[in-house]
Amino acid sequence: MLSDNLPWIIAAIVVLALVIGGFVMTRVAPEVTAPLRRRRPRPHRGHFRSEEHDAPARRAAVIINPTKFADLRPVRERITAACRANGWAEPVFLETTADDTGAGQAAAALREGVDVVCTLGGDGTVRNVASVLVGTEMPLGILPAGTGNLLARNLDLPVGLEAALTVALTGRNRRIDVGEVHIGPVEVEPIEVKPVEAEPDGDAEGPVPERRLGPQTHHFLVMSGIGLDAAIMAGTNENLKKKVGWPAYLLSGAKHLISPEFRVNVRVDDEPEFRRRSRMVVIGNCGRLLGGLVLMPSALVDDGRLDAVIASPRGLVGWVPVATRVATRQRKGHSTLDHKVCTEIRVVVDRPVPVQVDGDVLGEATEVTAVVRPAALTVRVSQS
Repeated sequence: MLSDNLPWIIAAIVVLALVIGGFVMTRVAPEVTAPLRRRRPRPHRGHFRSEEHDAPARRAAVIINPTKFADLRPVRERITAACRANGWAEPVFLETTADDTGAGQAAAALREGVDVVCTLGGDGTVRNVASVLVGTEMPLGILPAGTGNLLARNLDLPVGLEAALTVALTGRNRRIDVGEVHIGPVEVEPIEVKPVEAEPDGDAEGPVPERRLGPQTHHFLVMSGIGLDAAIMAGTNENLKKKVGWPAYLLSGAKHLISPEFRVNVRVDDEPEFRRRSRMVVIGNCGRLLGGLVLMPSALVDDGRLDAVIASPRGLVGWVPVATRVATRQRKGHSTLDHKVCTEIRVVVDRPVPVQVDGDVLGEATEVTAVVRPAALTVRVSQS
């Protein structure tokens, strides 16, 4: 029986991997042309003191995730050239670090008084920068350089560097929703300590210190997940992902496909709470994936709502109807895939499970509440 279902099982693994993202990175060479000008007498230098000529050129801040590039120098040169070609001043470059993955750089960009803040990285970099811009009027420009670039794809943004930068500099502003996820309650985490040698007149063992993890709040622009999808991301080899892109998730997905179920209590808005056995709960601000797949067909980035999918397959073969419904965009008529639309959703799990936010695995939790913040972020999109 298992061999008969093997092709469907493989298809299910592929669909689950596509939920996480894929790799597309193209580059378009800039074309810079200078208009011909007729020679004219040089005006008096006082002419340039007018308010019109004294107005400074607009300036962009570009926050770069340096781990995405082997050599940043040519990338910076291309960005600078594209800014000048569009009549903008030389940009402010800021790089993320392991300790500060975008929030500090975004705050610094705001202090610089720039006209647009751009991200050059993946969805994680976009999320961390956007968390500072939420609630402000500062527009966010997205220069895709990640594995999935899911927000850029849901906004129909170009992935080529120069084309994406032109949109960031000259496109129109669009207000989009932001998801806000609260992780709790407070958990107690023991701190690993090295054995201590016994004192002559003392005990060898003392009290084990503990670290109390307070509730956390994070923003997400694409999706937040509980359970299987977060486990797949946490188990993916980073070196392999850099080499082959999203297919690296296939190996991790195959390992976690039959991960243990957990019980969830779910409350959607003011509806009665319900209980499920589940392997994965995904809460989305938008629903489009790679390869033409749509996990949440009704999800829009500016509809003032969140969409949630609760996957409850039984056993390995149980993933087949889940994969079929993702591929065909059907969400009703089968208990293995619930689809809810809401402004707030609370999920309580019977044991700690991993949680991810826009691809970043935050750790394990037993309770997650997500709410929507309508029109909280301004993003530059194409004029058409």
